[in-house]
Amino acid sequence: MFKAIRIAILLFILFFVAVSTWLTQSRSTDWNNSLWLKVYPINADGSDIVAKYIAGLEVDDFADIEAFITRETARYGKTLDRPLRMELGRQVRKHPPTIDPDPGIFGVMMWSLKLRWWASSTAGDQDRIDPDIRVFVRYHSPDIGFRLENSVGLQKGMVGIVNARASRQHAGGNNVVIAHEFMHTLGATDKYEMGTGQPLAPDGLAEPDREPLYPQRWAEIMGGRIALTADDAVIPKSLRYTVIGPQTASEIRLAE
Repeated sequence: MFKAIRIAILLFILFFVAVSTWLTQSRSTDWNNSLWLKVYPINADGSDIVAKYIAGLEVDDFADIEAFITRETARYGKTLDRPLRMELGRQVRKHPPTIDPDPGIFGVMMWSLKLRWWASSTAGDQDRIDPDIRVFVRYHSPDIGFRLENSVGLQKGMVGIVNARASRQHAGGNNVVIAHEFMHTLGATDKYEMGTGQPLAPDGLAEPDREPLYPQRWAEIMGGRIALTADDAVIPKSLRYTVIGPQTASEIRLAE
């Protein structure tokens, strides 16, 4: 009897979490109310140059993310004045959990659960009211030449981890990555070739009907790059050169 009660309680908790997650995800893409995205900076390498950059950050440094979402939602006929509201949180000292190079399905599931718990517990002391989406930006020294780790955005838990360069020169590109991971939290999928980063035609192109097709003038936000040829592309310098394509708009319920 006691075992049956424990199982029933566990099932109820799982059902409650599943329903709560579904409601949150559904509300995040009904485009009836503003979404609240909060950015939490992290000093990824502990350097003084990154510490100085983080100390100088202001919420206006992320204003073009708001402007991008406002512009693109209006283009798809949504009339909400401010569909996205950005906020800058205090610096986070703890680093997110890492994932094994070859984790397997179970490893990915465990890492996802750890990341969601970490995000909630790490930011909780500064969040009297939970934001809709949390994005933790790991800033690295800009004069170190190594390739940054991949960024990630999870729809379950609505949390993102972004790796970025701590310099004004890279601020526009950083915001492109933040916007890309934000779109993942709403259910948008990648539209580029994993090995090369080349946008996949047609859904990964901003202008799939352009004649001639290349060079493209803008990047589709989930394609990630401006395709110059079928096998060459460049990262946009800012969100002014990005759009939300029809397939991505459908995935996040901007377009039916």
